[in-house]
Amino acid sequence: MDIFEGGREFVRRDGRLLERRLFATLFEGADPAGVVDALRGYRNADGGFGHALEPDKRCPASTALDVEIAFDVMLAAGVRDEELIGGACDWLQSVATPEGAVSLASPVIEGYPRAEHMSDWTYVPGLNPTAGLVGRLHGLGFEHPWRDRAAEWCQAELAKGLPEEGHAMLEALHFLEHQPDVDMDKVRESLPKLTMFRADAADPSYGVTPLQLAPTPDSRWRQLFTQEQIDGHLDRLVADQQDDGGWAITWEPPGPAATLEYRGVVTVAALHSLQQNGRLSID
Repeated sequence: MDIFEGGREFVRRDGRLLERRLFATLFEGADPAGVVDALRGYRNADGGFGHALEPDKRCPASTALDVEIAFDVMLAAGVRDEELIGGACDWLQSVATPEGAVSLASPVIEGYPRAEHMSDWTYVPGLNPTAGLVGRLHGLGFEHPWRDRAAEWCQAELAKGLPEEGHAMLEALHFLEHQPDVDMDKVRESLPKLTMFRADAADPSYGVTPLQLAPTPDSRWRQLFTQEQIDGHLDRLVADQQDDGGWAITWEPPGPAATLEYRGVVTVAALHSLQQNGRLSID
């Protein structure tokens, strides 16, 4: 099975509209306005995003996790919709602590089906997701008072020490990518101490990988890893494609629909990663 053809058929057959529109933009030259149109379906009147944009919780209410996914989709598509981004920032400002920190989710998700890991730890404001959201806004080139206040909070938190958990480190690196002075040795030394970090491509457990921390050859963080490490994870990504053309997930979503939705998300992401790293042949 050809990697690209298999992935394309999976997305066309089982992916939700958003991933189909994103796939068409990334690989078929489609207008990214279609991606923005699909994102609008997940937007709430308060300016935030919800409605299971991030499929692991089926809550329609806005969460910062869903906002982060919306920003990621726009970044991937190479599109910047000022209305959507500005409204999302206004919503983030409305739910942030006085210092600007936000939490991934809130207790509102408890009234709806959700994955087991979507629990009360996601209600605590932290670098995950605040730092990641600020970094993504820098990537989108969008200024907002919330971004500036949250950035000051992130700087203060990171001055106390780097995160000790893989996902929080991933979010921190999104932020630090846009900061002028970064102690690269300090970041490098912190990696082996991270929990939920899968440095070895042969490790079957769930965790953040070097390829996620440094997704492209020109990433600021690629120097933290050997080419052998990156190649190993790219090889693993190729090997992990399933017989149906899509990629599997390594956690338990709240139901079959969420499983297919998330498989569409990770399949488009896998194809995009392989393309960005020169591993995908598209005829």
